[in-house]
Amino acid sequence: MKKLAIIVCSMVLFAGCKKEEKTEIVDMNDQTIYQFKVNDINGETFDFADLKGKKIMIVNTASKCGLTPQYKDLQTLYDAYKDQNFVIVGFPANNFAEQEPGTNEEIASFCEKNYGVTFPMMEKISVKGDDKAPIYQFLTEESKNGFQDSNVEWNFQKYLINEEGKVVKVVSPKTLPIDIDIVNWIGEK
Repeated sequence: MKKLAIIVCSMVLFAGCKKEEKTEIVDMNDQTIYQFKVNDINGETFDFADLKGKKIMIVNTASKCGLTPQYKDLQTLYDAYKDQNFVIVGFPANNFAEQEPGTNEEIASFCEKNYGVTFPMMEKISVKGDDKAPIYQFLTEESKNGFQDSNVEWNFQKYLINEEGKVVKVVSPKTLPIDIDIVNWIGEK
């Protein structure tokens, strides 16, 4: 009985000394792509908040990959739907077999010269591993995007973001950007 009284007294004293802690609960439903500002391929700030109300396709790209010809289809898709509240945002990444070794300047030149790319291209980042960019942490972690966990499998994996800034679909790298499911998604109201 004496031990119980000592334990209770200790708990009361400890509780009285404990500072009040505030716990802020972050509702993952409040997190959107619009919280991100990144640098574009020219080093200028690109604010995703400027894309509110648009459907967005985010794709990690590489210049020396077997899937690199997808740049042509990405540009075709962008040309067809850019005036219909749709945008493509490319993120060059060197995470897979060192297939994007170039500098931002070299990447920009390659994209323009070989594929006539006019959709927004960002600076080269990491899309996986310990140095994964915050925007890709959001895209790949359910605790941040409220949709699902995913791994970036290879170059040209696509993330589809709805008009509210939420991830709604992850598309395989091998699926062409002009795939009918993607085109239908863009056209959905």
